[in-house]
Amino acid sequence: MIGGGQGAFIGAVHRIAAQIDNQYELVCGAFSSNPEKSKASGEELGLSPERVYATYQELFDKEKQLPENERVQVISIVTPNHVHFEPAKLALESGFHVILDKPMTFSLAEALELRGVVERTGKLFCLTHTYTGYPMVKEARQIVASGKLGNIRKVYVEYPQGWLSTFKEGGDNPQLKQASWRTDPKQSGIAGAMGDIGTHAFNLAEYVSGLAVTQINANINVVVEGRQLDDDGAALLKFNNGASGVLFATQVAAGEENNVKIRVYGERGGLEWQQEDENTLKLKWLDRPAEIYRTNGGNYLSSYAQHNSRTPAGHPEGYLEAFANLYRNFALCVKAAMNGEEPQPEWQDYPGVEDGVRGMAFIENVIASGKSDKKWIDFTI
Repeated sequence: MIGGGQGAFIGAVHRIAAQIDNQYELVCGAFSSNPEKSKASGEELGLSPERVYATYQELFDKEKQLPENERVQVISIVTPNHVHFEPAKLALESGFHVILDKPMTFSLAEALELRGVVERTGKLFCLTHTYTGYPMVKEARQIVASGKLGNIRKVYVEYPQGWLSTFKEGGDNPQLKQASWRTDPKQSGIAGAMGDIGTHAFNLAEYVSGLAVTQINANINVVVEGRQLDDDGAALLKFNNGASGVLFATQVAAGEENNVKIRVYGERGGLEWQQEDENTLKLKWLDRPAEIYRTNGGNYLSSYAQHNSRTPAGHPEGYLEAFANLYRNFALCVKAAMNGEEPQPEWQDYPGVEDGVRGMAFIENVIASGKSDKKWIDFTI
């Protein structure tokens, strides 16, 4: 692991997700840009001191020298956005598979270069867009793909948060540190809310609908005085089949937590999923009563939903389990590659480098649209 040291929120989440299915063992890390903090973090995690490194460069150099049956196989990168590209590039070029927290890079130019590195090295790459890991989100995707809803016409996706409703930048406690780097253009990039959670909403819209955004019309706002990056925004979307959509992402909706929600409507019906009721998928039909699908509800669910469920019906499977599904599917694909086997389609259903490129393109296009006097701009990569 690179990053994710003492006090880091997302590093702990990644470690939990990796361990749920016993597919990984944490063997080494460079957990902080501060060598002493990296050392202390590794000690807390029970790692051998000789495999806790001061820098990620040292990690790659020394791990490459170990015998093949001892060296690390997968690198998990959980650093702030501006420290995504370089360690991911070096990891791939050093012969390691990579799991990277989203958004993929600091800029679209870096994303395009990283895509080239993935293609050139042939190593596997996973981007942790968590919400695609939920069983009922995977079921929604399969229902749309089956054509049951008919031609898709409308997509609505939203991600409301309220934790940045006041100015929280600065200070030493973990939440204030999170606020500081996520709203700092030098660490986060050109977008705040749209980069942090808007990318999740965008990814979810394209994943479930199976469509690609082709045009965008955005309104981007800085609501809290003194903040450097957007904390609120919305966009009208046009898709490659002629469908239209609405996306909004805000971090100043006081009282809201993380209830990401998507609705997709076709000619014959629609579906709805939200994180606050993550085990439920609602189907609404033009000419018959509505249906409720439930995680592990039975054989009416697709193989994709069943493969990504662990517990009997009625036992909630939430954020950590969705995160773990990405890690498990990636591990199964890595093992298949090591054994010269073809991975099952369900295993390959995790976000990859193309999702990362489109996510960075979304950031740059939505900010460009927000600054433009034009009503619509083409979604370009």
